[in-house]
Amino acid sequence: MIPFIVGCALFMQMLDATVVATAIPAMAASLGTTAVQMNISITSYLLALAVFVPISGWAAERFGARRIFITAIVLFSLSSIACAVSQNLIQLVLARIAQGAAGAMMVPVGRIIMLRKTPKEDLLKAMAFLAMPALMGPILGPPVGGFLVTYASWHWIFLINVPVGVLGIYLVMRFIREELPTTSPRMDWPGFILSAVCLAALVSGFEAIGHQGISTIQVLLLLATGLVCGVLYIHHARRCDQPILDLSLLRIPSFAVSILGGNLCRFMVGSMPFLLAILLQVTFNFSAFLAGLITFTGAAGALIMKVVATRIIERFGYKAVLTWNALISGLFVVLCALFQNSTPLWVMVAILATGGIFRSLQFTAVNTLTYAELNSSQMSKASTLAAMAQQLGISLGVGCAALVLNLSMSWREATSLERVDVMWGFIVIGLITATSFFSFRRLPANATAALENKKRQQT
Repeated sequence: MIPFIVGCALFMQMLDATVVATAIPAMAASLGTTAVQMNISITSYLLALAVFVPISGWAAERFGARRIFITAIVLFSLSSIACAVSQNLIQLVLARIAQGAAGAMMVPVGRIIMLRKTPKEDLLKAMAFLAMPALMGPILGPPVGGFLVTYASWHWIFLINVPVGVLGIYLVMRFIREELPTTSPRMDWPGFILSAVCLAALVSGFEAIGHQGISTIQVLLLLATGLVCGVLYIHHARRCDQPILDLSLLRIPSFAVSILGGNLCRFMVGSMPFLLAILLQVTFNFSAFLAGLITFTGAAGALIMKVVATRIIERFGYKAVLTWNALISGLFVVLCALFQNSTPLWVMVAILATGGIFRSLQFTAVNTLTYAELNSSQMSKASTLAAMAQQLGISLGVGCAALVLNLSMSWREATSLERVDVMWGFIVIGLITATSFFSFRRLPANATAALENKKRQQT
């Protein structure tokens, strides 16, 4: 039940992060603003996620993971209601910031609970189950958003979080036992400020790439600010006994490989819904609902892989699966560059569904690898650091895709998007995904012994 409960929270967060994009035109008309200005409703959510993720591990250790998890679900549900009843853009942005802060606490803390209560020999199966919401959220977002906007109203894209949140609270209270904190860690306020500014500036910079309303100088200043604060935080963490982000975990080979290689793979998580929406709706003139249904087929592939991912990884091993599957996953992203208006729908569906199969396998393996060599005392800080890195990876994917589109348009000296621009976006993202092959090749042969030996002992 624990992976299912945490999966509910993760699905709610991932769905909310993507469903808003489809509803932006309707929301802009309702709130009396423009679609361009409505982008701040997405950026503010991502910023709040980035800023508050580092504090989640400390809060779980200080007040108890179960208590923080329930509180975060309650706040996420209440802020979703606040989003739905917003009367203007300012109210919506404030509600989205609260929603992002709750989401930043909800998912990492839920993962901490799962890691603490799941034996190492069962971790692969638990991660296989937990990977599904992360994959399905961005894919289900477009069709769900398109359907609700078309047949109901944009308010329902937020209100659907409420019943999921109520279910999550009931399941947590019913199946997860409270564990009182045994320590009272000191809050690393200098580290929190430096990491918050670093993450906020970097995410803002990545999201601003390609936005016509923001100059290149402003983007570079944001990125430079983020990098400077990042360097200052590294210097601070080396001198602090209990840093809010424990960078010493990167000395563990499996953890370091999963962060680098896994984040290169996560470029496609952030960019694929973005590129497919532009390709299908802008260049092919498909309706939002039809485009969303086509994109959804990737979730079907992920569901298929959920059944067999554990057996494949146990049969071939983590290193073999991660290295070669990285190339295959990148290939299926590149294949999307071949889509044309005349391409039969069944061909698009087949490629997206098959790509979803291999993406699901990749993230099941990499998410389990992250915690392969960690002990129980390291799980909290590792979950926080991994969640922060994942957020950066997804934001980088969106920013990189937007940058490629703009560069392609500039090269053609064009003012409107065409299929060739999106084609280059798929190619670049696919190649970046494939480069994770070199990171996973560095994985030591014995890095997953803690996962595999216990399984052998049981058999």
